[in-house]
Amino acid sequence: MFSGLRDRLQAARNRLSASIGAAAEAAQPADTVKTSEAEKAQSVAKNPTLADKVRVLIIERELVVSEKDIAGALDDLEMTLLESDIALPVAEALVSDIRKGLVGKHRKIGESVDSLVVKALKSALLKVLGSGFDLPTYIKTHERPVKILFTGVNGTGKTTTVAKIGAYLKKQGFSVVIGAGDTYRAGAIEQISVHAERLGIKIIEHQTGADPSAVLFDTVQYAEAHKTDVVLADTAGRFHNKSNLMSQLEKIRRVMKPDLIIYVDEAVAGNDAVVRAAEFDRTVGADAIVLTKADMDSRGGAAISIAHTIGKPLLFLGTGQAYDDIVPFEPEAMVEELLGGGPL
Repeated sequence: MFSGLRDRLQAARNRLSASIGAAAEAAQPADTVKTSEAEKAQSVAKNPTLADKVRVLIIERELVVSEKDIAGALDDLEMTLLESDIALPVAEALVSDIRKGLVGKHRKIGESVDSLVVKALKSALLKVLGSGFDLPTYIKTHERPVKILFTGVNGTGKTTTVAKIGAYLKKQGFSVVIGAGDTYRAGAIEQISVHAERLGIKIIEHQTGADPSAVLFDTVQYAEAHKTDVVLADTAGRFHNKSNLMSQLEKIRRVMKPDLIIYVDEAVAGNDAVVRAAEFDRTVGADAIVLTKADMDSRGGAAISIAHTIGKPLLFLGTGQAYDDIVPFEPEAMVEELLGGGPL
């Protein structure tokens, strides 16, 4: 997963390290100290004390990274990010943060150039990805039932995602009820009903063509009456540029009053997912994001782009068709894998 982005980031990391290393090789001792300090070092050269020797050693081994040292490598990095399906504004923000993290920084004695670069890359990526979202903790600390509304574009795996999260929450010890709010698509109610039966989860459904707001209202009523921990509300897929469908989703939101709105899209959608996520967020809101088909996304740019563009955390990554093929998104773990070279 995301192997292409990992390889590109590691190549960029190597280029940045090489650029700084080359600058260190070319630097003269006086480059890293004030003129008066350099003159003092020369004045004691004939009869140096131990302190003088240590001081000169520090001067010779310390480097201050300049904009010029890394300009070429940062240009390459920006192209690398764009080639990984990261949106231009996001790529520019990452490069800007990395520049701020490196320019003017001192390489300390014993600190490798690579560690300096990795620290800047990690900081920039974590700033973009945010802190993630711990769903079990959220549920435990909020009044129940916690009502979760799922939105997204048609055909992105939203209904299967609802089932996967239902299975995940059951394993975490929560009671769950699913509302079959996709009443428009032929076979949608049957699809979610089959999932619910396999998982042993209660489902509330009406006939095809019914008002989805009424279905989800009844689901919430059931949860309140039976002291169920979580309501998972499926909805029909909607295209972000269809105002009438988006208006229907707004009605669902008003009736159901969800605690969380989760936007679902495909990791392989690239920058299209960024545009859609921003529009859904603007119209009905979004508190967190699930990206499906992450196992098919070798580039990995959508995850970073969406998180930065709408400023909402990634909740899960879908990695296959089985109910267990869903991974809680952990920003720090992802960054470690991207920069450390482990499997992802």
